[in-house]
Amino acid sequence: MTEFWHPTAEPPRVSLKCDPEWAEVLRNAYAAVQPGYHLNKKHWNTIVLDRSIPDDELEELIEHSYALIVESLPQRVRSAL
Repeated sequence: MTEFWHPTAEPPRVSLKCDPEWAEVLRNAYAAVQPGYHLNKKHWNTIVLDRSIPDDELEELIEHSYALIVESLPQRVRSAL
């Protein structure tokens, strides 16, 4: 799983893994992007799903998070995906 869903938060939030440099850029660009809640703040962002981030950029962040997680898995596990 590449993200942590916070279903009881209002508005909803999702935490995504992110390249540390890009994470800082995103936090500076969007108020809805915050350091990862209860996660390593260097590598994770918690994103408030308040529609302030364009859908295409949010999709890119989800794909980036997935790629980082898959990249860290052992080769045999990656092959099974």
